[in-house]
Formats: sequence, structure tokens, C-alpha cells
Amino acid sequence: MYYKFLFFNSLIIGSLIAISSYSWMGMWMGLEINLLSMIPLISDNKNMMASEAALKYFVIQAMASTLLLFSIIMMSMKFMYQINLILYFNLMFNTSLLIKMGAAPFHFWFPEMMEGLNWLNAIIMLTWQKLSPMVLLMYSNSTTLYLILTIMFSMMISGIMGLNQTSLRKILAYSSINHIGWMIGSILLIEIIWFYYYIIYCIITINITMLFYKLNIFHVNQLYISMNHNILIKLFFTLNFMSLGGLPPFLGFFPKWLTIQSLIQNNLYSIAFIMILMTLMTLFFYLRIIFSTLLLSKTNMSFYIQPKINNTYIMAFNLMTLSSLIFVTILFNFL
Repeated sequence: MYYKFLFFNSLIIGSLIAISSYSWMGMWMGLEINLLSMIPLISDNKNMMASEAALKYFVIQAMASTLLLFSIIMMSMKFMYQINLILYFNLMFNTSLLIKMGAAPFHFWFPEMMEGLNWLNAIIMLTWQKLSPMVLLMYSNSTTLYLILTIMFSMMISGIMGLNQTSLRKILAYSSINHIGWMIGSILLIEIIWFYYYIIYCIITINITMLFYKLNIFHVNQLYISMNHNILIKLFFTLNFMSLGGLPPFLGFFPKWLTIQSLIQNNLYSIAFIMILMTLMTLFFYLRIIFSTLLLSKTNMSFYIQPKINNTYIMAFNLMTLSSLIFVTILFNFL
């Protein structure tokens, strides 16, 4: 158990090195430290799916790191090549970062790998592991058209693929791909909006995954059994999913609101319209889970033992997520 604490610390340090480095090579080294620290956290001798997930993660991330290093070397040797080639190396650099964060259409490894993780590792994958690739994407001279296509693919694929899923880990993975699209959209315009979006997304995701971790549920059909024993847990679960979907007046709507406003101010009406339209598909499978959990009554199962959860802990943990949009707007007016 102690070695996991050590690797968790080096995971955080690796991301911080990548973000704060002055050179592209230092950023690559930080990403490599982060990658090599994540592998021992994922792998588990008692779980073959976790070992398979660790192998998948290593292969994909190593390929993306190779691509990243190659593009960095080529861009540093630009005096030997034509200026037109720099654009292609820049696209290669952006592609490697998109592979690392799991954005569509480079997303194929992400939901399959998520299926083999426990909830604590899933929290790290859904939140912290998105930080360094996104910040590096912000630092680079990104091609706007390329990132807009990535946004469209992320919105479309996450909406369509998430409709047919029963695994909660895969649903959260496709939800993460959808939010990656929104975050890339905010990176294109104003970086501070991305920061707000990332923080709020992390808070909501941690709330939902901690509920799943405490109840030890991994599939949609387990929700009907677990949630019906405690009305307060059911209420927090449904409200958190509404917030994750971006429904007002919940906190999750706030960063989407800022992103849409900045897109409209920059005359990107068509992109804003497509992003809103595609997000409705993800909202549909959120609401399908919520309605099923709320409306279906529990079956009488004598062999099911309800896990003991401290309601005070849950209320304190969910307070920020369920704060209304009105409260957040008043707070920002005072800052």
C-alpha cells in the first residue's frame, strides 16, 4: 500500500513538472514520469482486467510520447527544413497530446481501459490525467481548424457511443470525452474559462465516482438495487448527474454558459450551435439513468447487504456541486 502512495506522489510531481517546465523536452520528461507512475497504480495481481488496462495504457501513452518527442525534435531542427513542414510537425505535436488525453477520434483506448479500473484509479484517469496534456495544448501554437474538428468528433462520438452503454465506467469515459470537447473549445478562446470548467468538472466527477465507490456498483442495473435503500443518496446522485449534464440551475451549467458566451462573442455561432446540439445526446443518456433510478422501485432481495455510508460525509462532499447557479453568479460579482 505504501508503494502506491509513493507512485501517487510522483504522478502529481510529473504533471507539475510538465506544466511548469521552460522547455518542450522538460515537458516531455514530466509526461513520462507521470506515465510511469500511473502504471503501478493501475496494475493489480489479483485482477487480470486491471493488468490488461495497465498494458493498454502503457502502449498507447508510449506511442503518443514517441510522437511527441519526434515532433519536438523536428520542430527544433526547423532551420534544415522548409517552413511549410513546421505546420505538419505542429499538427503531429497536437495529435500526440490529444491521444494522451483521450479526445476523439483518438479515443478508442480510453473507454476500454476504463472498464478494467477500480473507482479510485478511474477518478485519477478522469480528472488529473487530463490536466498536463490540456495545459501543453494551451501552450502550443494550435491550429484552430484542427481543434474545431476534434471538438466536433468528441461531441458526436461521445453522444452516439454513450447511448448503448450499461457500464457506468464507460458512460463516465464517454462523458469525459464530451467534456474534453467543451474544454478544448474554451482553450481556443479564453484560458481562464478552461480553468473554471476543469475545476468544476473535477468536483462533479469526484462526487459521482465516490458514490459509486462507496456503494461498490459498476453497472446501470445495480443502481436500482443500491439507490433505493437510501433516499438521500438517490437525491444526491440524480442532482449530480444533472449538474454533470449541464442543466441549469446547477453548478455544471456555469462553465458551459461561459464557453457558449465566449464563442458567440467571437462570432462562432455555428460551432456553439453544434456543441449544444451534440451535448443533448449525452444529456439524454444521463436522464435515462436518472429516470430509471428514480422511478423503478427496488426488488425484495434478501441476500443484498446495503453498505453503510455516513450521510453527513455525503452532504458535506456534495455541497459545492449542488450550489445553485444564482449563488455562483453572486459570488463572482463580489470577487
